[in-house]
Amino acid sequence: MVVQALAFYLFAAVTVACGVMVITARNPVHAVLFLILAFFNAAGLFVLQGAEFLAMILVIVYVGAVAVLFLFVVMMLDVNFAELRAGFAKYLPIGAVISLILLVELVLLGAGWAFNSETAVIASSPTPPAADVHNTEALGMLLYTKYVYLFQGAGMILLVAMVGAIVLTHRVRAGVKRQRIGDQVARSSKDEVKVVKVQTGSGI
Repeated sequence: MVVQALAFYLFAAVTVACGVMVITARNPVHAVLFLILAFFNAAGLFVLQGAEFLAMILVIVYVGAVAVLFLFVVMMLDVNFAELRAGFAKYLPIGAVISLILLVELVLLGAGWAFNSETAVIASSPTPPAADVHNTEALGMLLYTKYVYLFQGAGMILLVAMVGAIVLTHRVRAGVKRQRIGDQVARSSKDEVKVVKVQTGSGI
């Protein structure tokens, strides 16, 4: 238990420190790297809680795709971040007010969770997991049996959203050569192939 507590406090401290560095780092590339480190430590916290599936999803999806995409976008786009930070002082008061409101909401939420007797009883006595069933297997059995239609519906919604984004951003630009399969198939060999009779030794 002592080792688990030390690991928890270590992962939690590094995660919070990385979160602070993400919003305070002057270099955007460093901010993305701190974000990746925060994701790894959050995955470690999930492993300590026995949620290895969430930990792997966090590493594979967020670190392997989203955070790396952020990193490449930041590195490839020549964004003038000095100009973006020029209006920081102007929006500082309203940002501080919003941050204070969020902090008060989090404190009220935590206090309500701690002092609610029913919530405390539920949190102190969770449902024991089934014997010899990992949480990844249990989650898969639940998704593909009880919630299979909702799961497939969510996949269809994401597919439609992806196709819609491609259609909306697709632009036909003048002067760009595009492949037209129908025109290629309809072309005759007589129009495209020219037979030249060359005398022996004369060359072309």
